[in-house]
Amino acid sequence: MEPSTTAADWDSFRRQMPISRQWAYLDHAAVAPLSGPAHEALAAWASDATANGSVNYPAWTRRVEGVRTLTADMIGAAPEEIALIGNTSAGINLVSEGFPWKSGDNVVIREDEFPSNQYPWLHLADHGVETRRIPVEGGRLDLDKLAAAIDARTRIVSLSWVAYANGWRHDLDRVAELVHARGALLFIDAIQALGVFPLDVRATPVDFLAADGHKWLLGPEGAGIFFTRREHLNLLRPLGVGWNSVRHCHDFTRIELVFKDTAARYEGGSQNVAGLSALGASLELLNRFGRQALAARVVEISDLACQRLAEIGATILSDRTPAHRSGIVSFELPGRDPVAARRQCIARKVLLSCRAGRLRISPHAYNTTEDIERLVEALQGLV
Repeated sequence: MEPSTTAADWDSFRRQMPISRQWAYLDHAAVAPLSGPAHEALAAWASDATANGSVNYPAWTRRVEGVRTLTADMIGAAPEEIALIGNTSAGINLVSEGFPWKSGDNVVIREDEFPSNQYPWLHLADHGVETRRIPVEGGRLDLDKLAAAIDARTRIVSLSWVAYANGWRHDLDRVAELVHARGALLFIDAIQALGVFPLDVRATPVDFLAADGHKWLLGPEGAGIFFTRREHLNLLRPLGVGWNSVRHCHDFTRIELVFKDTAARYEGGSQNVAGLSALGASLELLNRFGRQALAARVVEISDLACQRLAEIGATILSDRTPAHRSGIVSFELPGRDPVAARRQCIARKVLLSCRAGRLRISPHAYNTTEDIERLVEALQGLV
């Protein structure tokens, strides 16, 4: 059962986000600020490594394994199905470069995916693998078009859980059902939803998933996760193979290529202990509230932002229907330069992004009504 969440809980969350003392930070879909616990974890590791070198390495290893367990619990996976990686691109490449493609195979994506979910697939062209890019209108994926793009040679469909530019959130249950019914596997770039929207990979059978921790998970860049279903473990050829890929990884005199029987085989070499420790601290913070409560709060704050922005003449471009809304809101100020608008907001300690010629906000659960009012006040001189 998830914990009940009150206004006081959100206040306590906000107190764990030092950024909120100065900024109305509405840019978590870009690079999020570190949580207070993440900062403390980084500082503690740095102090330990400075004072003691590697004396406490076993404790660091236990901390990293704890992060693996936290991550697995977050998505309903087993720890053996989780690899701790550097970023989303690394996870996508584990599949794009490790999958046993044959000439004539194809992969299906949206035409407006983030570059990290396009280039690795396009790079397969010299292997005879076609990348089919589905046109989208208004950021909305038509499932009939998705179905029409999949044929007997489609091996993988790769989609972002939430589209980075406009915040369209895919119904993963429907997508997984459609993809699997046609004999393909489903890869999810989860970076724009993981941490604030619930996912149980046992109930929603995605095959592969990757995400970096530096957005909604409130961790540092360079510390992310990769999930593969246990039954696919031997499907992918391990890449970046190193001492940490094999079962006897700490026996450096034994040279025998026997891969670990877990997703940790994809980790290769030394890990980003500092970054993963910080990510773990933020995961522990988020776990205090529960994914259902976090999702509801993010939707509540972003819906309020849509209402207030519309009241000052902004055009909301993101789909805000319950099935597809997310924490990302794309909007326009008619006749106004989005770059200039962003510059004016930054001058007033309000942070948002420009994407595809539009403004984009992405509030988190610790953001408040006051943050939204600061945004509106910063923009009012432009409308």
